[in-house]
Amino acid sequence: MKNILIDAGPIIALFDKRDKYHKKAVDYLRTNTNRLVTSWPVITEVSHMLDFSVEAQIDFLKWCERGGLRIVDIEPLELHRIIELTQIYSNVPMDLADSSLVVLAERLDIKKIVTIDSDYYIYRTGRKETITNVFL
Repeated sequence: MKNILIDAGPIIALFDKRDKYHKKAVDYLRTNTNRLVTSWPVITEVSHMLDFSVEAQIDFLKWCERGGLRIVDIEPLELHRIIELTQIYSNVPMDLADSSLVVLAERLDIKKIVTIDSDYYIYRTGRKETITNVFL
């Protein structure tokens, strides 16, 4: 099974039926055969954005608990790279969740992402590679 990164947007859409990407997120996950990989900053962002419903937050966390995602820690030594990426893309701007996913792409050699953000067309890994968005 291959790894693929997932950003907050599609996860939020999955647990918010009012989100314009809800159906697309559900359909994507029904057919996805890759292991979804994300970071703790993404988990935090999703939880915050689902604050309209404690039920939605709990459903999301239970999904994570059941293995819906592989949550990978950012290592303290990678903070330097997160700072560097945030500075490089300060005009976009790049937030902590996005920079953490680029760091994971670099470390785990993942070249694809599930996201609603167009910023990933701009972001580059340390090897100047793009991370291909397979969601939009």
